[in-house]
Amino acid sequence: MCGILAVLGCIDNSQAKRSRIIELSRRLRHRGPDWSGLHCHEDCYLAHERLAIIDPTSGDQPLYNQDKTVVVTVNGEIYNHKILREKLKSHQFWTGSDCEVIAHLYEEHGEEFIDMLDGMFAFVLLDTRDKSFIAARDAIGVIPLYIGWGVDGSVWFASEMKALSDDCEQFMAFPPGHIYSSKQGGLRRWYNPSWYSELVPSTPYDPLVLRNAFEQAVIKRLMTDVPFGVLLSGGLDSSLVASVALRHLEKSEAAQWGSQLHTFCIGLKGSPDLKAGREVANYLGTRHHEFQFTVQDGIDAIEEVIYHIETYDVTTIRASTPMFLMSRKIKSLGVKMVLSGEGSDEILGGYLYFHKAPNKKEFHEETCRKIKALHQYDCLRANKSTSAWGVEARVPFLDKEFLNVAMSIDPEWKMIRPDLGRIEKWVLRNAFDDEEKPYLPKHILYRQKEQFSDGVGYSWIDGLKDHANKHVSDTMLSNASFVFPDNTPMTKEAYYYRTIFEKFFPKSAARATVPGGPSIACSTAKAIEWDATWSKNLDPSGRAALGVHVAAYDEDKAANGALRS
Repeated sequence: MCGILAVLGCIDNSQAKRSRIIELSRRLRHRGPDWSGLHCHEDCYLAHERLAIIDPTSGDQPLYNQDKTVVVTVNGEIYNHKILREKLKSHQFWTGSDCEVIAHLYEEHGEEFIDMLDGMFAFVLLDTRDKSFIAARDAIGVIPLYIGWGVDGSVWFASEMKALSDDCEQFMAFPPGHIYSSKQGGLRRWYNPSWYSELVPSTPYDPLVLRNAFEQAVIKRLMTDVPFGVLLSGGLDSSLVASVALRHLEKSEAAQWGSQLHTFCIGLKGSPDLKAGREVANYLGTRHHEFQFTVQDGIDAIEEVIYHIETYDVTTIRASTPMFLMSRKIKSLGVKMVLSGEGSDEILGGYLYFHKAPNKKEFHEETCRKIKALHQYDCLRANKSTSAWGVEARVPFLDKEFLNVAMSIDPEWKMIRPDLGRIEKWVLRNAFDDEEKPYLPKHILYRQKEQFSDGVGYSWIDGLKDHANKHVSDTMLSNASFVFPDNTPMTKEAYYYRTIFEKFFPKSAARATVPGGPSIACSTAKAIEWDATWSKNLDPSGRAALGVHVAAYDEDKAANGALRS
């Protein structure tokens, strides 16, 4: 994972300004510790902090077209770069970097090339011939990007808020699937899939089509020139990623780290994830690495986690902390890239609250809402928790083609139907239920959903709530609406996180980048209407899905805890 910073159209182009750009770019160096680059053209600066995954020896950035009139700074991976290079045979390339194709595609097609890219990315491109520029972010927002405006009329772009928040008068998260064009003025959406309209699809479910689409999504993400592994919690999603990666490893372009696939898991002692991850690793025959942490380890890291992930959202912080701790351990082993299982629950309705979806229309509309919001939650967590330590996370479930296939299925097939033996994500489980060449043991393939913050150990969330209760008084919480009138925290845990966030990011523009609203077991606010009891138990933990989760909170205790925490 890399860090990018671009400042375009600033009045000051002195040496002091250049030094300031370098200083701000340095705030992103955790994302790219391998090399730093800066291109200055009159009043425009493009900076880059590199994590070398593809072509480590010659792929330093910024990157250029043949005559170096087009400059681009990129964070991401372009999985179809070789196919695109074949269509650009008249162009001379300077490096073997997968991202260099962006400069040449712009030269060939102008601004209308973004949808040709198959990958995860955020980039800023400067055309020095007329000083025009564009910036773009991938379809779902796997890669973070922020946009800001200076009082001098300058436009800023950065991988993380911390690189521009001090110097911009206003800033916001750059919306996924969009392009910013200085020529056309402002943002426009380049990603326009059929599911975006939220109209209910009618394509019959074909398990082999779904299976093949996911396998291809994993295979293309094995493109790496450095050691990699798979995050393996033992749940359905991470286990399938590991199983498919293992099957195709020998025929892939992946750089091998020994003869075995390496897998990683973290949890409290005796946690569900550690046990399940170990079982799947033994079944697959991977080189498995288990990391244990204590509740106190996690609490001690909270401030640093919030600084890195740049949110005060409760669910995201709960799940980011163990992922942050695990990423540090992974980096210490010399690993730079991992595959991870984010996105499946949003696409296929895997969260436990989907059990209460009243009909297929509401089920489908909720999946659409969840996917559109992923960049504020799981994508943000997976990217920033890992990149805090210079590790890149790739997410095959958010592959564009897999999304097209999965979101075109008639949602009647995705509905949870106990009378037909269909639990959450049955369409995925059934697609990989191969009797002749099993991908996973049956009981793992049909294991109930655990949210990452639950699976690392139930006492993790309980410990966080207890810690917050000690630091936030009843009086503080009762006055929360006066202290935090925007997106007011409703629990002591939320209040605690908010105070830490405000210390690092005190501007109103910063707090506006974080979504709000009630949630039950990671639902949107709209889905709370599905069950009248949920409004009394607003907690994003999967255990809050009363009557669904096998380890659900006791109903009376849950109600009291919601008021107390």
